Parts: sequence; C-alpha cells; structure tokens
Amino acid sequence: MKFNRLKKSFQILTAMFLLGTLMGGCNKKLDIDATHLVNEGNNWKSITDTRSALLGTYGLLRAALADNNGHWLYGELRNGDFQATSRLDLKAIINSNLNAPYPVVQSLSSWRRFYAVINSANLFISRAHEVLALDRQYTEKNYQVDMAQMHALRAFAYFYMTRIWGDVPLIKSVNDGSFEKVKRSPKAEVLGYAESELLKAVTDLPYKYGDVNDPIFPGLYYGQPIAEWNGVLITKISAYAILAHVCAWNERYIDASGYAKFVLDNAGKAGVSYSVTPLLTRVDGLFYDKNSNQLFGLPFAWSNMEASLDGHIEDLTLAAPLVVKPVPQIYIPDPVILSVFDEAKDQRFSINPANGRAVTDYFTGFGSSNTIFSKIKCIRNASTDGSLGLFSSAIVFTRLEEIALLYAESMAVLGNTQPAIDVLDQLRINRGLPLYTGGTNGLIDAIFKERRRELMGEGWRWYDQVRYKRIMKNDADFNKLISSNGIFWPIAEDVLRNNSLLVQNEYWR
Repeated sequence: MKFNRLKKSFQILTAMFLLGTLMGGCNKKLDIDATHLVNEGNNWKSITDTRSALLGTYGLLRAALADNNGHWLYGELRNGDFQATSRLDLKAIINSNLNAPYPVVQSLSSWRRFYAVINSANLFISRAHEVLALDRQYTEKNYQVDMAQMHALRAFAYFYMTRIWGDVPLIKSVNDGSFEKVKRSPKAEVLGYAESELLKAVTDLPYKYGDVNDPIFPGLYYGQPIAEWNGVLITKISAYAILAHVCAWNERYIDASGYAKFVLDNAGKAGVSYSVTPLLTRVDGLFYDKNSNQLFGLPFAWSNMEASLDGHIEDLTLAAPLVVKPVPQIYIPDPVILSVFDEAKDQRFSINPANGRAVTDYFTGFGSSNTIFSKIKCIRNASTDGSLGLFSSAIVFTRLEEIALLYAESMAVLGNTQPAIDVLDQLRINRGLPLYTGGTNGLIDAIFKERRRELMGEGWRWYDQVRYKRIMKNDADFNKLISSNGIFWPIAEDVLRNNSLLVQNEYWR
C-alpha cells in the first residue's frame, strides 16, 4: 500500500514537472497570454509582432474550446450517446439541467473566453497596418493573408457562440479589456455577419501555407515551410467548410450545398483527403499532432511541446487499460453502441457472427463492465503507454468526411437525392458497408445515422440533432424546445451582472 502511494505520488510529480516543462516551452505556437495580445504600447512595430498576435489569436480560440473540455461538453453530452459515470455536473449537462449550480456548468455558460478571441482579432485588424508601414519584411501580401485569417477567426467565434447561446452581442471594434455593454444581436444577424466576414476572407486565404506552388501565397510563410503550418492555420478550404456550416445552421441549404461542394471539389489543392478507417483510431492518426486532413483543427502538437492534461476528449473517455484511471468520466453504454452500429462488417464497429466478438478500434473492452470509447487516444508522442496522461490530440472541428455528409444532407433536404446518395455511398464503402438501398424516404435518416457513427466523439451529436429535428419536424417536444430557444445555453449570471443591457435567454428565465 505504501509503495503504491509513493508510486502514485511520483507519477503525479513527474506529470506536473513534465507539464510545466512542456507548457513553458518557448516554441509553443499557439499559447500566448491574452494580456500580451492587448498590450498595445510597444507592439505593432515589426513582423514578429504580427506573427505573435496572429498565433496568439489561434491560441485564444483553442483555449476557448478546450476550457473545461467545453467543445465536447457542448457538442456531445446533451441528449447524446454518452453517459457519465459519477460526475454530477456532467450528468446535469446530459439531462439539460444547464442552470445547475456546478462550477463547470456555470463556467460553460460564460461567453467571455470567446470574446477574448474576438477582441484579439479586432485588435489585429485595427493595428496590423502599422507594421505594414514600418517593417519592409512585412509585405502587402503577408498583411492580406493575415487579415483574412483574422476575419475568418472572428467569424468562426461568432458562429460557434451562436450555436451555444443564440443571440449574442455583435462587437466589431477593439475594447480596452472590459466587456463592452451592448445588447444582443439576433442570431440571424450574427450568422449573416459571420458569413460576410468569411466571404471577405476567402479570396486572400491560401490553400496551403509555406507551399511554393500555392496560387494565393507562394513561398515560405513567416519563414517556415508547409510542414510547420499543415493543420495549424485556417485555409481557403477550411473557410468554405465553415461557410457551409453557417448556412446549414441558418437553414439555408442551397448556399450550404454550394460551399460544401467547393470544399469537396478543391480539397486536393489543400492536401486534404478522406481518411481510411485505421487512421481514425491510430495513436498517430488523424487526430494526432497536426496534419492537413484536419480540415479545420486546433492542434496540441507534441512536436511543439503543446501536449496537456485536459482540453482533450481523452481526459473524459479513457481509462484502464489505456491510461492510469480505473473508470472513464463518460462512456457509451453497450446497448447504444449496438443500436448505432447495426450493420455487419462496419470497420468502425461490428460483431463477428462466427464468434460473437466485437471487431472495433472505436471501443476497448466491449462486453465487459468497462467499455472504453477509444477512437481518439493520442497519448504524448503517439505512445501506447498511458502511465503519464498527457494528450496531444487536436480539437478537430471538421474533416472531409464531415463536410461530405453535410453536402449529402443539404442535397437531400433540397430534393436532389442522387448526389446525396452518391456521397453517402462513397463514405459507406470507405467504412466497409454496402451501397445505400433504403430509398428516398429514408435518405435523411440514413445520412444523419452515418454522421452519428462517423463523427462519434467529435463534438457534433447535439448540433446534428437540432438540424435533424428542424428538417423532419417529427418530434413535438424537441421542436417546442427549438421554438422556445431551449436549445441554447443560459447566459452566466456574472455576464448578466456586468452588462445591464443583456437579458437571460427566455427559456431559462
């Protein structure tokens, strides 16, 4: 017993030491203190200032999504496939008790971390021209590409917030660090603004950064080749992917289909391709570090000393025998797994009829008392040793398979069934399944079921349910939730106290 306590203490101390070393690395691309981003006195004089501010804005966005594992708590838990083992705050989110008095739930109700991203982008947009005037190394083309990224990141932050809170304040100029007191703008106006910002950006965004053959920005980017930037920065393709989602969330499927089609037709120019099934689950696969198949992602690259203890789905889902934790914080019950993956020879999960055993890398220990969701398991430098739970998986907002399914969804809603079936069939074949034979009436159901299987654990389940219920209008209770704005989160009490012009979401009053 004493030895085990000493061993555990040593592991904790080792983790803390290594984490401190990693987090303190001077080569970290994306973690820059927010206070430095708004220290305007001595900045905006050289190209190093724009580089720091640019990467710092990405860092703030990553922090906004990673804080309290928010990307997954917002997107996967509510009315989703995952259940919580013991944490009452996670159970509250699963059961839509979003005004529960738990610190994590209260923290997730605050939008302040997203406005830190917006303020950083606003600052860059208002000040970067000063560097253009002072530093000859900072070229007009570099300036245009940087500005395009800031417009796109600001748009993404507004889109992401609108999915969570609905109406949000629309702030387009720099503030002094205190939250500007403005009313909430209608969600349709915010989504329209996000679309206009993205359309403003796409012309100047390259397909690849640091590529001598890129038609928009050929050559090194901030002195670095393509290997440094793959999966790190927002590209023309990722901006169109976000545009497709902005329009789909706004129920404008004609525009969503056009933007998604652009992504599918031009993905190769950005080095983006479909991922074979083993790549989804390998420790060094799609979600590890950074790579071009992360169509829009925010990496915690081990190669740049960015691994961390939390801010990853692994922190919620992994347990023994993969890491030193007896049970996961969230899991998918075996009956749910069987109901979702109900087709033979599905490479993601199926049951071998010969012996009744599960064939899967999505889950570990299926059929035991402790089934682990292990689709994403990026431990340190692609290690299989989980004695030190530092994780290096990226937060992947979207990838090519996800956009293909969004395109299929858009086509099906518009009544263009054959293009929808063609895309769905391509993805089904890639996962070992036969062609779709369900007919037109079941097509939308089949597309959303494929999204449920393919994108499990990637932060889509709740938002997909909202879009599905809007389309089908076959669930009176859920559609009442939509009409009463109950699909959105309440606004944190401290945010309301600090801005007298705000009112609580009507559903949570």
